[in-house]
Amino acid sequence: MPLDLAPTAQDLDLASIAKERGIRYFMISFTDLFGFQRAKLVPASAIADMQKDGAGFAGFATWLDMTPAHPDLFGLPDPTSLIQVPWNREIGWVAADLVMDDKPVAQAPRVVLKKLREQAAAKGLYVKTGVECEFFLTNAEGTQVSDGKDNAAKPCYDQQALMRRYDVIAEICDYMQELNWGAYQNDHEDANGQFEMNWNFDDTLLTADRHAFFKFMTRAIAEKHGLRATFMPKPFMNLTGNGCHAHISVWDKTGKVNAFYDSSDEMGLSKQGYNFLGGIMRHAEALAAITNPTVNSYKRINAPRTASGATWAPNSVTWTGNNRTHMVRVPGKGRFEIRLPDGAANPYLLQSVIIAAGLSGINKSADPGKRLDIDMYQDGHLVTDAPKLPLNLLDALRNFDKDQELKEALGVEFADSYIKMKMKEWNSYVSHLTQWERDHTLDI
Repeated sequence: MPLDLAPTAQDLDLASIAKERGIRYFMISFTDLFGFQRAKLVPASAIADMQKDGAGFAGFATWLDMTPAHPDLFGLPDPTSLIQVPWNREIGWVAADLVMDDKPVAQAPRVVLKKLREQAAAKGLYVKTGVECEFFLTNAEGTQVSDGKDNAAKPCYDQQALMRRYDVIAEICDYMQELNWGAYQNDHEDANGQFEMNWNFDDTLLTADRHAFFKFMTRAIAEKHGLRATFMPKPFMNLTGNGCHAHISVWDKTGKVNAFYDSSDEMGLSKQGYNFLGGIMRHAEALAAITNPTVNSYKRINAPRTASGATWAPNSVTWTGNNRTHMVRVPGKGRFEIRLPDGAANPYLLQSVIIAAGLSGINKSADPGKRLDIDMYQDGHLVTDAPKLPLNLLDALRNFDKDQELKEALGVEFADSYIKMKMKEWNSYVSHLTQWERDHTLDI
C-alpha cells in the first residue's frame, strides 16, 4: 500500500477495534535505548483514555537516560501498529511513541526513526528494508543448544535438525502468515541450534515494528515449548553468531518506482543508490555502535574461524557484488545488503541509522569507494586501504562520538543519551572480574 494511502492513527479507534475483534487487553509496548521491550497490560475498557493520554511509565526504571526526578513518561499507542497476538487473541500488542510534558521524547528509538523517515519522505525518498533475524533455540537456561542431535560440522540447511524443531518453527511461521507478513522461508542456519525466518521487506517503520514483535513472539513460543530463543550476537564462541542482515532499497511515494535501480549500470544501482551506499560506507565505523550495540557484538564481527569454517561476519569496511564475505553486498539490482548488524540491534535504531547514514551519503554525493570482488576471508589481509571495523564496543562508541554528522542526523539529544548510557554499560563490563583473568593472572 502506498504510504499516503495507509490508515492513520486518527482513522483507528482502539476501543471499537477491541469490540469487533474480541480483544480484552492491550499490551502498550515500547523499546528502550538498549533494545529491551517494556509494556503495560491495559484492559480494553481503559484503552480509549490511553489512546488519548498514553500509558504512564517511570523512565528511570527502564534503559533511558532519565532520573527518578523526571516527570512521568507516557507511551502513546500507535493504532496503526496493532497486532492481535495470534497465540492469545485476547491481547492486542501495540507499539507506543514516548512523550514527556506533551513533547516527543527525542531519545526514544521509535521517535528517532519516525523523524528520519519524515526527513527522507521530504526528499521524495521512501526507504524499504527487510531483516534476516537469526536466533538460537537453547535449553531454558541458555547454556547449550536445545537439540543434542544437532551436532553436524556443517549444519546449515540441515533437514533433519530443522524437522526436529518443526513444532517451534512452524508455529511461529503460521502466526506470521496469519498476520499477513508475507512469510516465505525458514531454515536451519550455519550454527548448531541456529535458525532464520524470513518475511517480506516493507517500509522501515513497519519493518521495525514487525522486527520488535518477531523477537517477542519467538521468545514467547520458545518458552511455551520449554526452550529459550536468544538473539545474542555470539552465545557460543565456537559457533557462528546471530546476524541481522538488512536489505535496503529506496522507492518513490507510490512504492512502484525503485530509486536505487538503473538498468544501464553493471550492478543495477542508480547514482542515488551509490550515494546512499557511500553514506553507509563513510559512517560504518561509527554506525557500528548502533548496529552492533553490545560488548558481545564484537565477538561476532572479529571472531576467529568457527566450527563450520566461516564466521559469515565482516571485519572490514568493504563492499562487493554477490559475495557474502564483505560488509555490504549487492545481491540483486536495485538493492543492497548490509551484513554488519547483529541480533542485539535495536529494531528501531537499526532502521534509523541506515536512513541517517544513507541520507548523509545522498546529501554529500558520497562515493562508496572501490568495489572488491575478492574472498575477504581468504585474501582480506591483502586489502590495506580499507578501514577496519571496531574491535570492541568502546572503540565503536568513540567512533560514534567523533562522527558529528551522524550524531546530528540521528539527533544530538538521542546521540548524547545513547553514548552516555552505553559508556556506563562498558564501564560496568570492564569493572567485572572474569574467570579468564583468574586463569591467566592469579599466579603472576
